[in-house]
Amino acid sequence: MRIRATLRSGRIEVRVLIAHPMETGLRKDEAGNPIPAWYITDVTARVNDRIVMKTAWGTAVSKDPLLVFHVLGGAVGDRVTVDWIDNRGDRRTDEATVVAPASP
Repeated sequence: MRIRATLRSGRIEVRVLIAHPMETGLRKDEAGNPIPAWYITDVTARVNDRIVMKTAWGTAVSKDPLLVFHVLGGAVGDRVTVDWIDNRGDRRTDEATVVAPASP
């Protein structure tokens, strides 16, 4: 995952790019064999160990999804942690530190 967390106007903007195939189980390969389902089912985000977002996903989410959300409050230096689990039991956790926006 690539996470970017920026403090803007009193809220944290979090952008998460998740590398995952997100297969629905409905597609077939070149030989006509079904491609098994493999998709993220749960995503949880925390700021300094406080849960700020929980989602339940399914097969309708695209490959390599981009997740963007905002959290009220926060400060530069806060720690943002995002983790996911998929239907095969694979898990991943990554974190980023909140930064100030770049000056124009």
